[in-house]
Amino acid sequence: MNKTHSNKAWFLVLPVFVLVAFSAIVPLMTVVNYSLQDIFGSTRFYVGVEWYREILNDSRLQDSLVRQFLFSGAVLLIEIPLGIGVALMMPKAGKWSVVSLLVLSLPLLVPLNVVGTIWQIFGRADIGLFGWGLNALGVDYNYAANPIDAWFTVLLMDVWHWTSLVALLSFSGLRAIPDAYYQAASIDRASNWAVFRYIQLPKLKSVLLIGVLLRFMDSFMIYTEPFVLTGGGPGNSTTFLSQALTKMAVGQFDIGPAGAFSIIYFLIILLVSWLFYTAMTHGDSK
Repeated sequence: MNKTHSNKAWFLVLPVFVLVAFSAIVPLMTVVNYSLQDIFGSTRFYVGVEWYREILNDSRLQDSLVRQFLFSGAVLLIEIPLGIGVALMMPKAGKWSVVSLLVLSLPLLVPLNVVGTIWQIFGRADIGLFGWGLNALGVDYNYAANPIDAWFTVLLMDVWHWTSLVALLSFSGLRAIPDAYYQAASIDRASNWAVFRYIQLPKLKSVLLIGVLLRFMDSFMIYTEPFVLTGGGPGNSTTFLSQALTKMAVGQFDIGPAGAFSIIYFLIILLVSWLFYTAMTHGDSK
């Protein structure tokens, strides 16, 4: 029996391709074009990969990159286990489960600039409960003057804001596990750790992959919260890649170097995300 195939269905997805081209591909190609030129007003000179060599040897990029990896690594090490732990402790059903989900959703609804403002006030020693409480306990805390305090505050702010996302993803993964697995574990008298190690954690692998990728990409592109909270200070202690790029592109208006910086930034995120994806899905391909 002969079957006829029609390509008319492609017209249904054509608008999506057009939107992607204008919202992603065209701007990306524009940035690539800028990164290969030296721009003086309306005058442009082709310089090839000169800006890329300069940016890769720029201490601002290197220092910001180290701070960025340290911050993103700390975020993943804290938020992923903490989110899983919160999800395991949440009620599985009933009204308290609904209340828990609503409470966990609240931090995710707060705009980024408002998050920075909240912690800017919360961490002040004179009017902020957090800063005042630490100083009352004898801790010399001042995020505006001490780089370690600033780092701690930015990290704590991110944990408060985004751990809920990991917890909600983990909770959805736990709810999707069939009861038959738990019944079999109960018959075998498996411990809580054994249930987590051999049933829950493997079944959470797919949602944890999403959580790790989302949290890495978002933390690696963080800008608004630390900018509002510390402005990148004290000094450059909380100046991450996005802030360094903004200073170069907007503050100094170095379009060519900023374009090269953007492409390198994009490729780093793409490469590390691919490494995370490959590592977390490696076992499934065996």
